[in-house]
Amino acid sequence: MDQAFRLLYQHLAPRAKALNVLVALGTHPPMTDEQIYRRVGITAADHQAKYPKAKFFNHLWKDPKSLMKVETLSRRDVADITGGLFEMEVAITCNKMVEEHDLVIIAGPVFPHEVVGFSGGHKYLFPGVAGQEIIDFFHWLGAIITNAEIIGKKMTPVRKVVEKAASLLKVERKAFCMVVKNHALCGLYAGTPEEAWSAAADLSAQVHIR
Repeated sequence: MDQAFRLLYQHLAPRAKALNVLVALGTHPPMTDEQIYRRVGITAADHQAKYPKAKFFNHLWKDPKSLMKVETLSRRDVADITGGLFEMEVAITCNKMVEEHDLVIIAGPVFPHEVVGFSGGHKYLFPGVAGQEIIDFFHWLGAIITNAEIIGKKMTPVRKVVEKAASLLKVERKAFCMVVKNHALCGLYAGTPEEAWSAAADLSAQVHIR
């Protein structure tokens, strides 16, 4: 993540009014400034001296004021996506910051994941910076299908929910998808979130699955 942050800042900061970093916490506890600095490989002094345009924000999944309504998945949509496992409306909400910017860049690792199949890509938006209803639905669907049927599989029903939700956003999106093993970078893919994630998931299947 430190390489990704520095690379993005180097190329974007000269042309950008601001470079805001939103931590895709999902429902995890907020990170302290020190934890964020450690994650992106800088110090508080570096922040002020070298990266003054960067600001860091925790996603607040339970704060309605921080969220916006994207759309609602219909009962038919949900039934089609889940193969009839669920038939219900699901409200799609996400952090307002997503559509308050000209460009959203998703940066994070891709690896086998027990709920969605492979992490990464648009998963850092849904459920990463989403509201409770879509987060709950994401996890319940994975639980019903079961870990054994999901982990290490590429286009699962849960991933289809993620991609459907992301397709409803209007903001331009790009991604840096990393494949890491034993703290070493095995691959880095850049492009649209769909393309970068797909290529990274293919590599992750070779690197991480036995």
